Amino acid sequence: MQLSSILTRFSEPETLKMAKLGRELRAKGIDVIDLSLGEPDFDTPQHIKDAAKKAIDDNWSHYTPVAGYADLREAIVTKFKRDNNLDYKPENIVTSTGAKQSLANAILALVDEGEEVIIPTPYWVTYSELVKIAKGKVVEVHTTLESGFKITPAQLEAAITPKSKVFLFSSPCNPSGAVYSKEELKALADVFKKHPDIFIISDEIYEYINFVGKHESIAQFGELKDRIIIVNGLSKGFAMTGWRLGYIAAAPEIAKACEKLQGQFTSGTNSITQKAAVVALTADLKPSFEMVEEFTRRRKRTMELVKAIPGIKCFEPEGAFYIFPDVSSYYGKSDGTTTITNSADFSMYLLNTAHVSSVMGDAFGDGKCVRFSFANSMQNIEKAWGRIKDALAKLK
Repeated sequence: MQLSSILTRFSEPETLKMAKLGRELRAKGIDVIDLSLGEPDFDTPQHIKDAAKKAIDDNWSHYTPVAGYADLREAIVTKFKRDNNLDYKPENIVTSTGAKQSLANAILALVDEGEEVIIPTPYWVTYSELVKIAKGKVVEVHTTLESGFKITPAQLEAAITPKSKVFLFSSPCNPSGAVYSKEELKALADVFKKHPDIFIISDEIYEYINFVGKHESIAQFGELKDRIIIVNGLSKGFAMTGWRLGYIAAAPEIAKACEKLQGQFTSGTNSITQKAAVVALTADLKPSFEMVEEFTRRRKRTMELVKAIPGIKCFEPEGAFYIFPDVSSYYGKSDGTTTITNSADFSMYLLNTAHVSSVMGDAFGDGKCVRFSFANSMQNIEKAWGRIKDALAKLK
């Protein structure tokens, strides 16, 4: 069967693959603890669910405008002013079926064949694959645990070539948990000012899950604003993963380009979700901050448990809900049956031996590390890391 060559350009997300393997083991009756998926284990707040129910009763059940309902785009504009002190208009906003579609729209709207997209490692698994779908070239800039997993201005400058088209990053970062400060973003912005043909895609989906202070957006540096595409959504900060609502803020020309693409792919996103999103974005954020308080407690406990395991080096995340430890000291070791040679082996060993799912670091552009989520109950976190410690103790 001859299928399209587009399928050979990119890989299945390792995050979804590991979740699938975990489900398969669970179906066999094995107690698998999932530390692989990036999903809050909280329910959507009640006031948001109530808004969705009302939207159903009010018969918001018809096709929606491609870019989103007017009141939702106004709500997003209000959110940007309230939370980020950024001035946008509805014409700058396009809502989509999740932030992943927002990213796809932006990359397909900007990147032509052979053009380069600079991505600091580690990065979310889908970034590189979307660039490949667009026939762009991924240029990885490697960061380290010691540098806090952040790119420096000198590294950025060195990566720029005449073919550079986009810089793509996230803060807070999935998978590392790195959060760029205002000063660090300004230093990067100063480099971009010297290169006016480069666009910046800033993924800010973990905005509210910040353990070190106020979220800072690179869009605050006015000279760059028309070249910046902010990607955000409701999945992480509002525990609305299944509702599928993402959005961008961008210059009108870019927003219109994304709207044109989306018009052929999915048209407008879910009507009920949009009405619920208006309430989520404009109501009290207390439920979101309570969720972050719990993530803060889990982060603290996770770090305590990880530090008790010899041979693992771990950066304390500043945002999001992952740790991304360096586990390379275990490479070359064996339990007599399985030998660990890379991060994929490490993750599969933990899945099959400890029955804990994680995601191999190669998927994020860093083969020394493995991603673990702490978006799970404290009880499961403690049980999982107890199993991991026991499994790793068998490796010699």
